[in-house]
Amino acid sequence: MKTLEGDLGFSYKIRRPVVAGTFYEGSKESLNNQIIGCFTHPLGPGSVPVASPSGPREIIALVCPHAGYMYSGPVASHAYASLAKDGRPEAFVLLGPNHQGIGSGVSIMTRGLWRTPLGDAAIDAQLADKILGASDIIDSDEEGHRLEHSLEVQLPFLQYLYGTVKIVPISFLLQDLETARDVGKALADALRDYNAVIIASTDLTHYEPQKSAQKKDGFVIEAIKALDEAFLFEAIERYGISICGPAPVAAAITASKLLGAKRANILCYRTSGDVIGDYSSVVGYLAAECRR
Repeated sequence: MKTLEGDLGFSYKIRRPVVAGTFYEGSKESLNNQIIGCFTHPLGPGSVPVASPSGPREIIALVCPHAGYMYSGPVASHAYASLAKDGRPEAFVLLGPNHQGIGSGVSIMTRGLWRTPLGDAAIDAQLADKILGASDIIDSDEEGHRLEHSLEVQLPFLQYLYGTVKIVPISFLLQDLETARDVGKALADALRDYNAVIIASTDLTHYEPQKSAQKKDGFVIEAIKALDEAFLFEAIERYGISICGPAPVAAAITASKLLGAKRANILCYRTSGDVIGDYSSVVGYLAAECRR
């Protein structure tokens, strides 16, 4: 995390990418081509979308995976293809798990820039402050984001579609229903009169045979379709589902219902086995949306 002095004499943070060149391509041209390849992949939506400047703006939240693009990029591209048709949001609230175990229980960055090979995305400070002020659980904390990849891998898709974007990044070290509901309510309070989309980042079952993963992930899919965050946690505990971002998904469901969501659509479900042909030990990937 680097601090630079602005033209008006104030300091701001630049959060530099930590998985550029590994999870996704490290140069602008190669990354653009990789994203195009995700959209046109046999497991992707099949064509490259053009973001509509206006649209129904029915999408409240998306669920997207966060593995390397070669594995989960085609699945993620289904969510972003749907988003492109829906009109342009003013900001994106990114929710993801904290894999690194550092920082606060729920960490938000309220100031600064996030950099990728496609450019810089500014944090929407006004919106971030509203979210922070609406919750007793969320902390203003940069450390929880410094090494985390689950939100970073969403940014290039957004930048490809829209160019310059504003974001609010929130990372969950705490993964329980109470925390998720608290954050979801704070998001709903802050976003009620704001043109923003929530993006919850998670992968589903980790490193189990294909049939086992599909069966377990079916319960996650059922919970999302029902907009039922409590059932999501019940299923995870009952069936031992190794989803890494249950709280981000549950927070997105909670906020979506409070913001008027009427339905959730499953856009694509695949596993790493569907990509590389090895079904002995797979990771599940899901793209979904909550709509008004």
